[in-house]
Amino acid sequence: MTDLRDRLIRYVDLVPCLNAFIDTRSPGSDRKENFTLIGRGVGENPGQHVHITEKHGFNVSGARQPLGCLNSQHSHEHAEVFVVHSGHWQLLFGREAGEDGTLDIGPGDVASVPIHMFRGFKKLDEGSGFLWVPLGQDDPGKVLWAPKVYDLAKEYGLKLTKAGRLVDTTVGETLEQGEELDTGPDEQELSRHRTPPMDKMAQCVVRYGDMKGNPASPLAVEGVEECAVIGPADTGDGFEAGPLIGWWPHGFTLRLLKLDCGAQTVTHVREEEEVLFVQEGALEIQTPDQTIVMAAGDTFTTPKGMARSFKALSSEGCRAFVIRGGDAPAMPRIIDDQEIDSRESITAC
Repeated sequence: MTDLRDRLIRYVDLVPCLNAFIDTRSPGSDRKENFTLIGRGVGENPGQHVHITEKHGFNVSGARQPLGCLNSQHSHEHAEVFVVHSGHWQLLFGREAGEDGTLDIGPGDVASVPIHMFRGFKKLDEGSGFLWVPLGQDDPGKVLWAPKVYDLAKEYGLKLTKAGRLVDTTVGETLEQGEELDTGPDEQELSRHRTPPMDKMAQCVVRYGDMKGNPASPLAVEGVEECAVIGPADTGDGFEAGPLIGWWPHGFTLRLLKLDCGAQTVTHVREEEEVLFVQEGALEIQTPDQTIVMAAGDTFTTPKGMARSFKALSSEGCRAFVIRGGDAPAMPRIIDDQEIDSRESITAC
């Protein structure tokens, strides 16, 4: 029997890396914590802790930063999505931070930044804030940094190989045989990285308050809504593409589950990868084998093919984001009461 506790990542148990990227000693960026929750992500430090290594077709990372802390300008080869769990943040576009425009995002907002453009982000308000960050593909590629980042990193003893491995010269690390240093993009490569107009970039954000339930969702019952957030295509489970589609590939969908206090979904089975992240409240996940209770900030990956239902335990209800693998999730198989009773009898035996 699968122990579902091995698939649960508590927010309080997150293991940060303080030296995950070449900018982590640069002034203004030296107080950030980076996390790899599911998959290796794009971290450059080979010693970074990976909470769940199982391949999902996407990765999930995280960033926690205090007021004013900056994540330097960089670009990705695959999708990078920001789900704001806490705090207010500013996305900064262009080779130089903000020269091509900015977007402000707050708790519950979701932003997906197009590939092959430079972006950074900083924390705007007091206290520590957390971003939950899905990334496209099993191998999301390596980060391309803006030229200034490489120069600053060198001043503080950090270098990067062309394969994406961080080399910390302050502790005596050197290049291994056959490795070459990444000295940053040349002008030809930089010319391929352009920021779309800001009116188009505004299409890359879905505000928390604008996420509306789809009555056609197979999970929609009294007290339960499922809201589309990122939907690259029409799906087999009753959702039209959108509201955030993207002109670059994602390879996953993102939705928001809204459950009133005590409300519960039908029991169902899915064959796609499914990862849940609790934004607010407490969520109970019931399966034939175990029951898992999640708190705000926790992440859980449900085994494919396992029957599951979700129930809000907190008096204020619960809000949970859900990633499902692939552009178009199929209709789940709904488990009726007779089958549930049969499964419970088998489990009891």
